[in-house]
Amino acid sequence: MKYRVFILKDAEQDILELYKYVALNDALSKADRLIEKLEEKCKSLSEYANRGHIPPELDRVSVYNYVEIHYKPYRILYQIIDKDVFIHCILDGRRDLTELLHERLLR
Repeated sequence: MKYRVFILKDAEQDILELYKYVALNDALSKADRLIEKLEEKCKSLSEYANRGHIPPELDRVSVYNYVEIHYKPYRILYQIIDKDVFIHCILDGRRDLTELLHERLLR
């Protein structure tokens, strides 16, 4: 089944912040490559959206309508509604997801 993939504004902001961080702390070429790979991973959801799993942090609080996939330490959280995939955030998996989601709610 083909899905349409939408990267929401918050997820776009996450990508920008990741890019800036890697560019400043490592190299521009690595930041470019990271963004390219994250975008490929997001686009792959058009074919394989159902391969994600419920994040354990959300499972513990009985929130089942979001799933995630991973690219290296990064977590891509998304929601499937009919034939649409909505990417809500792209987060560094080395950080506490609960804390990151609280920060997101306070924005």
